[in-house]
Amino acid sequence: MSFVPKGYINYQSTCVFTRKNVPKVLLEPHYTKIGVYGQLHVLSGELKFYGYADRLGEPEKIVLVKADETAISHPEYWHRVEPLTDDTEFEIRFFAHKDSPLVNDLEVKKS
Repeated sequence: MSFVPKGYINYQSTCVFTRKNVPKVLLEPHYTKIGVYGQLHVLSGELKFYGYADRLGEPEKIVLVKADETAISHPEYWHRVEPLTDDTEFEIRFFAHKDSPLVNDLEVKKS
């Protein structure tokens, strides 16, 4: 789909999700935070990534994401996922600019 811009760093990651433990919020339209890119990484199986121009509209894009592939959700972009196979496993990594308060707050917590 696209790439995370230079200067952005991974500040948070999820656990590995399967069809059995995927949070319901990920199956419904939701959006990424202001200034945050979400990188969906499929470890095994397949899933569909649906992108929306707005919360109540029809998908403007549907992307099939297979094992070892990624999809990017841009800041404030409405989207949802749909695991397609029983062996689907995926994780999500969140990226913010290195000077973002999200990153700075995390650095303070680590200290």
